[in-house]
Amino acid sequence: MAIPQTVTIVEVGPRDGLQNEPQTVPIESKLQLITDLAAAGHRVIEAGSFVNPKWVPQMADSEAVFNSLKRRPGVKYTALTPNLKGFERALSAGVDEVAIFAAASEGFSEKNINCSIAESLQRFDAVIDAARKHNIPVRGYVSCVLGCPYEGEVNPALVASVTSTLLGMGCYEVSLGDTIGTGTAGSMERLLQELLATCKPEQLAVHCHDTYGQALSNILTALHLGIATIDASIAGLGGCPYAKGASGNVATEDLVYMLQGLGVETGLDLSSLIEAGNRISASLGRANSSRVATALS
Repeated sequence: MAIPQTVTIVEVGPRDGLQNEPQTVPIESKLQLITDLAAAGHRVIEAGSFVNPKWVPQMADSEAVFNSLKRRPGVKYTALTPNLKGFERALSAGVDEVAIFAAASEGFSEKNINCSIAESLQRFDAVIDAARKHNIPVRGYVSCVLGCPYEGEVNPALVASVTSTLLGMGCYEVSLGDTIGTGTAGSMERLLQELLATCKPEQLAVHCHDTYGQALSNILTALHLGIATIDASIAGLGGCPYAKGASGNVATEDLVYMLQGLGVETGLDLSSLIEAGNRISASLGRANSSRVATALS
């Protein structure tokens, strides 16, 4: 299949990227990052997470972030909402879209959200009902689609089952997360072939961590199967507190560089992205993890 001519990049740096930083990230740095990302051309930015601050302290100021945002026209500012209380907080903060998250592994579900896969999906009924009443779109995430830190390989049929459940509940799209980055082009192809037997390409996105250096090849495989929405994190920020050794998501700068080479339109300005990544990396006191940003800086 020919790759899509236009790709939507969902920027997850302000949430997935920053949530595991050990030091408290000042709200000014978060707001500057979100502003920089919108200025670089992003149209979908995951700006926060309305989870219990006890579990994710870095996201405790998400209300303040959303209330302080200088919103750019045409940009969707989204947030993670694990339950009805989180959704209600997100709604009052004026989010444009919410995301719910399940896992394709029972072990990971128990460690990550302290319940079984089935129980986690049941919890989301109330969130989706409330979102429907307020005309708020809901996106779904499935973690550990290509490997689990507790159970090893994950059966694609399990991923397909969770994905179809989320779509059936009302999610307009499901993002498939290679949470620990163990996936390969081969396992990504097998997974997507399974899913595309029952799902449309436009209902799926990929969310690839780069722990084993396979993220770009996995994304290229997804592109060839018609997937046109990709999650990425500026400067390669991120990780997973429940997956030991998991490095950040694929760097937005590296992804855009690859897509430009393929002639794929993203609407993003690479030089502006590099500036944004360098600025947040300096604020965090760390090196920019994007190879393209490092090379071009």
